[in-house]
Amino acid sequence: MGAHPRSESMKFRQACFLFILLLFGVFLVSVYLTSGGLDARGFPLPVGKSDNPVLDEDGTNVNVNGLRRPGKARTIAKSAATQNEKCRVIEIAVVCAGYNSTRTAQTLLKSLLFYRTSPLHLHLLVDTPAQLILTTLFDTWDVANLTISYYLTDGITSFVAWIPNKHYSGVYGLMKLVLPHLLPSTLHKVIVLDTDIVFASDVLELWRLFEEFAACQALGLVENQSDWYLGGIWKNYKPWPAKGRGYNTGVILMDLPKLRARSWMDMWKKVTERELPVMTATALADQDIFNAVIKDVPELVYNLPCTWNAQLSDHSKSKELCLESQNGFKVIHWNSPKKMQVKHRLGRYYKDDYLTFVAHDGNLLRRGVLGCSNVSAEPAEQDKESSVVAYDETCYDFERLANLKFRTHLYYIEYSYQSTADDDVTLVAQLSFDRLQMLEQICDHWNGPISLALYMSDAEAAQFAEFVQDSDTLSARKNVGYHVVYKDGAVYPVNYLRDVALTQANTPFVFLTDIDFLPMYGLYEGLKQAIRQNDLLNYDTKVLVVPAFETQRYRFAFPSNKSELVQMADRDDVIAFRSDIWPKGHGATNFPRWMNATTPYTVEWEPDYEPYIVASKNIPEYDRRFGGFGWNKVSHLMMLAVKGYELIVLPYAFIIHMPHAPSIDIAKFRSKSQYRKCLRRLKEDFVRDLAKIYGMKATKYLIS
Repeated sequence: MGAHPRSESMKFRQACFLFILLLFGVFLVSVYLTSGGLDARGFPLPVGKSDNPVLDEDGTNVNVNGLRRPGKARTIAKSAATQNEKCRVIEIAVVCAGYNSTRTAQTLLKSLLFYRTSPLHLHLLVDTPAQLILTTLFDTWDVANLTISYYLTDGITSFVAWIPNKHYSGVYGLMKLVLPHLLPSTLHKVIVLDTDIVFASDVLELWRLFEEFAACQALGLVENQSDWYLGGIWKNYKPWPAKGRGYNTGVILMDLPKLRARSWMDMWKKVTERELPVMTATALADQDIFNAVIKDVPELVYNLPCTWNAQLSDHSKSKELCLESQNGFKVIHWNSPKKMQVKHRLGRYYKDDYLTFVAHDGNLLRRGVLGCSNVSAEPAEQDKESSVVAYDETCYDFERLANLKFRTHLYYIEYSYQSTADDDVTLVAQLSFDRLQMLEQICDHWNGPISLALYMSDAEAAQFAEFVQDSDTLSARKNVGYHVVYKDGAVYPVNYLRDVALTQANTPFVFLTDIDFLPMYGLYEGLKQAIRQNDLLNYDTKVLVVPAFETQRYRFAFPSNKSELVQMADRDDVIAFRSDIWPKGHGATNFPRWMNATTPYTVEWEPDYEPYIVASKNIPEYDRRFGGFGWNKVSHLMMLAVKGYELIVLPYAFIIHMPHAPSIDIAKFRSKSQYRKCLRRLKEDFVRDLAKIYGMKATKYLIS
């Protein structure tokens, strides 16, 4: 029998229905795999809308019910987005002019580097001294993922110099007004910071707030946290116009294209010209002018959360006005001339935080942002050491000195000296923290300019600044250049320190000595006279030898002239320096002849001779491979001898070594054979290098 027509039709419909179900099932599976799965009703979720997706270790999505489902494509996309934000360069502008501001700027930078998770680009408005200091600091600091751009203020002070300003910052306190004009047109957003702040959070969080700006908002500012602009602080003082409490300009988010589109330079100039006839001068520098502009154009401002600028002045109400302070501030701002001496209830608490960054070892902040390539063209120091130089492990600490970058902060204390005389001479020396007691005595004996390199930790440098401030003798001297070299490594880099002090002397001549020697009274004027009498003005290859003596007496009446010194030598109260334990060091000076000499005399170089000398500022620098104790000055004198320098002993000049506890390096030299072995190896390398450069001319010195 044939099949019934109705049964055949039914089978066909069932087959079609099953086929349709199969297609629908395939569709659901494909949607499930390529989207966020199904919602609670069984419908496919749109891409990126799954319920609380979580990623486990291998990058697989886990839904709220704990069921695993593939999600590698979404994980990769999310990872790439995170990486892009992480490696986004944060642009920061700081006005840093003058000597002392560089110290606070370094503390600010330490806090930024400590918390950062992104590369930084610093735009620094500097005067000439600050540019020298900061260029040297950043070149020797060698921080990864940190770019520096400098903008000299010398040519732009005219933009704001016409504005009378009573603020202690002077004309530099007005410089933030010209940033939209000064910074490159390719730069769109920048965070502007005062130097007297520290961060307690990642600056990336602050940068993200640019995304909250409305179309008309170009400035992000925190409200002023005192009653200054309300007129409630000083009686009979009328503040500049401001909206409400006004805004503090210690932290500013600037959208530069928006400000330029509003003709920012013209805007603040017109407001300033309008207000000056009444106000006569600014009291809070740029902050007064910013607030006067905002009073006229309030829509320019985006109100930053108050935690991004916690202001700690005497009259600040930061605790009362900023409820978020219960969770801690993210930026601490010492907006008072008294800085950390401010009388504020939160001052003591946040002072400890600030001092932590002051003392923090900046060398620990050299590392870059993990996962972001280093933008520096130079390889990291450790990379250079491992890839270029094959060190002997037993002498590693010595041999790495030549390549090691020591973070160097020139002119750590305010300095003011301009040499005008062509015979002027600077005393050049180096010291560590345990020799600070010599400074006041040196200044008592030498009234001329001084250039000192100090080897210290960050914490010691901060204590040193207080030491100078508390000393009437030292704080009164502005012709002393203090250059801090921060500790790094196990060997005292004595010749690097000498070179730092030597290169920063700004007189035609230098007196190269050590910090534990006291010059005879009047030596500064005597050396200037000797420079002329011995014709050093016309001959760069002449040097003057200042004979060195020593005493073992801690209570010591310093001789006022050569006659008194000779009498003390007859009583053995003083002796030629190290004549009892290292006669080679100064024997060539010929002390018996000096005792009766009345005119200068020339001496020949001898092996191991290391006198203290007066020379042209252009004298060759010291060989920086020598550190610790031994052969550091000897190598310098040998180089001068090879170059043909003439050694002239002065008959009436002298210095006296004062007693003190021996240094750690002397103890190592005397007690460790390996220390002496490494030093011999350095000597051999130095001598070979001289032979390569000077050939036969150096033969007699090399044989010696």
